Amino acid sequence: MEVLDHLKYSENHEWIRVEGKRAIIGMTDFAQEELGTIVFVELPQVGDHLKAGEPFGSMESVKTVSEMYAPVSGKVVSVNTKLQDNPGVINLSPYEHGWMIILEPDQAADLDQLWDAERYRDTYGHE
Repeated sequence: MEVLDHLKYSENHEWIRVEGKRAIIGMTDFAQEELGTIVFVELPQVGDHLKAGEPFGSMESVKTVSEMYAPVSGKVVSVNTKLQDNPGVINLSPYEHGWMIILEPDQAADLDQLWDAERYRDTYGHE
């Protein structure tokens, strides 16, 4: 299981990389391993407003369908449309090419509520 130190994490297995006033969000390596091969992804639309803790989309794998939850509240400013044609990119590159959405968080302080890499590793296993 790969956990990158410079990212923040949610207990629902989303990672968050902050770049300026934007937060890039994707699924952790741990979660994609648990789900298996991802065959379909449903994502929100640009302009949608997400609320922390509420579902923002779903992911279907060969094993199951699972919802994805917004780690912070904010406005969707970009969606990784490449995942529509090739959702398996999440399995191959969860932290780089497999990102899902980019948000403009409502409050930067919400990011402080997320887990650091150490807490995520301690909770879900070690590398």
